[in-house]
Formats: sequence, C-alpha cells, structure tokens
Amino acid sequence: MEHYATAQQLYAAGLIFARLGAIVMLIPGIGETFVPARVRLSFAFLFALILFPIIGVTVPAVPTTVSGAGGAMIQEVLIGLMMGGILRLFMTSLSTAGEIVSIQTTLSFAQTANPTEAQPTASLGTFLGLVGLLLIMTTNLHHLFIGAVVKSYAIFPFTRAVPVADAGQLAVQTVSRSFGLGLQLAAPVLVFSLVFSVATGLVARVMPQFQVFFVAAPLQVLLGLSIFALSLGSIGMVWVDRYRELLVPFGG
Repeated sequence: MEHYATAQQLYAAGLIFARLGAIVMLIPGIGETFVPARVRLSFAFLFALILFPIIGVTVPAVPTTVSGAGGAMIQEVLIGLMMGGILRLFMTSLSTAGEIVSIQTTLSFAQTANPTEAQPTASLGTFLGLVGLLLIMTTNLHHLFIGAVVKSYAIFPFTRAVPVADAGQLAVQTVSRSFGLGLQLAAPVLVFSLVFSVATGLVARVMPQFQVFFVAAPLQVLLGLSIFALSLGSIGMVWVDRYRELLVPFGG
C-alpha cells in the first residue's frame, strides 16, 4: 500500500472513519433503520475522505503494536456511539409526547411502525417522530450537526481517553430532559383532558341518568385532536430549539 498511501495515512483515515461510521449509524435522519446500512456507511466513508485533509494531520503516529491500534479504533467507535446515541435518545421526547397525547385522546391502542424507534408505537408518536425528522432537514440542523462532528475532534482528540463517566451522566440527563420535554409538548392536551374529565364528572353527578360516556368519548377525541393540531406549530418550534441546544456541548 505504500505506493498509494502511507501507513500513517491509512491509520488516520481508519480512525476518522471509525468515529464517523459509529455516529452516522445512530444520528436522526441519516441513521434511521429504513436507510440501508450500506448507504449510511458509504456516506460515512465519503465524509471521512472529506475530513481527512483537515483532521488527518492531528492523528498521532501509528502504534507499534496491534493492540494499540485496535484500542485506538475501539476508542473512536465508542466516542461515535456516545455522540450518536445522545442524539438518538433525545428523539424519544417526541415519542413520549405522542404517547401522552394518545392516552389522553383514547387513541393509544392505534399502533404503527415507528421508523425512528424501530418498534411499533402510538400513531401520534410515529407522526411526531416523522415531523421531527422533517424539521431537522428543513431547518438545516443536519448542517449544524456536521459542524459539530468536525469540532468534536477538538473536544475529544485522539489522545484523550473516552470520558465514560461524563458520557453516562450526559445520557441520564438527556433521558430525563427528553421525558420532561415530552410532557411539556403534550401539556395543552394534558390540561384539556384534566379539565374535560372534571367537567364530565360534574355532569355525571348532577345528572346521573345522562349517558356521559356515550357523549364524552367522541368529544374527547375530537377536541383533543383539535387542540393537538393547533399546538403542533409550537411543538415543532420548541423541539427544534431544544435539539439545537443539545448540539452545543459537541461544538455545534
């Protein structure tokens, strides 16, 4: 291979591809399960070739042992999985909001395949997940992510050990914030459901002979979905802002 590239160049390109390949396999949008793995890895390979002239000069010398080279590869893969996994965990906020809205509108039994979660979820959760992917692409947040990937080599250089403790703490914080954000996004429907339940309970107490369930069930679905549709724009704006804030620790 010395006629085409030096050992140092191959080693540097391999390290860059290891991190990018792990990230691309998990990030929202490109890393979805409905995107073929070959397409994702091809994108990571081309991305690595583009970044090689910029990042390749910062790669340390080739280790003298196989274990040293393998350990460096594993370290880059772990850093990539950490970055992609954090962004993937944040996508659960939309699924949480969809599940809450589905429960409050009595539509939780309607399950569809969610491409962002790789498992069946409530139809409204699947809808919000696809809306999140659409917002990422239309608001150019994927460009911001590409910038964050480049700057991650300054935050997590090749000579730095994997921050396992910090990564675990960040994952726990991301999950808790995602659940809180999902509850916040579903708050309009949640408040309506609480008020509507109290109102129907009062009607049932005042008029025991009135068929409350027969009248209340269709109204709960209709009014709940109407409030959800009216608040959909605000849901998208709030979620995009939080997603942009999440990219800041990585240098986005």
